[in-house]
Amino acid sequence: MSLEHVYWIGGGSGGGKSTVARRLAADHGLRLYATDDVMADHASRTTAAESPYLAQFQAMDLDQRWLTRSPETMLATFHWYRGEAFGLIEDDLRAEAGKVVAEGFRLLPHLVRPLLPDVRRAVWLLPTPGFRRSALEQRGSLWSIASRTSDPPRALENLLARDAMFTERVRAEATGLGLRVIEVDGTATQNELVAEVASWFGFAGGDRADVDWAV
Repeated sequence: MSLEHVYWIGGGSGGGKSTVARRLAADHGLRLYATDDVMADHASRTTAAESPYLAQFQAMDLDQRWLTRSPETMLATFHWYRGEAFGLIEDDLRAEAGKVVAEGFRLLPHLVRPLLPDVRRAVWLLPTPGFRRSALEQRGSLWSIASRTSDPPRALENLLARDAMFTERVRAEATGLGLRVIEVDGTATQNELVAEVASWFGFAGGDRADVDWAV
């Protein structure tokens, strides 16, 4: 069953999803639904039987999560990348009365596709590795996870490698399903990216002055 009142923005971390979604919500009177904001709530509302990878992740310490496993294993076993608790996102969005723009890396193409009344209701923003690192540095969040491990440089390397592989997996999945992807490499301004997504959704582009990508 499609969610006709929802516009979806997925993609890799650091690709501008939150920035673009906030701008569209403000400019076009949409309710903003950020999947990052409800992760803790969703984790508390699911069981180990329903979300076994989440349960395994919660049982690990930080070194086990980000140092002792390969980026490939981290990618393959990360609960949100496997779509665990995605049904709770659907439940939340079905409870919304007005039009909503939903954003976040948890919006995996194969899970969103059956909910679309039209492919023009969804887009995936895919940052290049260089843009991702730059965006996280500007936000001040580049080391937020890695710094809490016993070997921050190695943990950061693992995280960036995992995120790059996730972005490429999303690219292959989205294009294979005939869904729109936009590469984010810093050559387009923030206004230009917002306007491109707005146009894809059928909105007017807006005319705000460009601001820093970290906002």
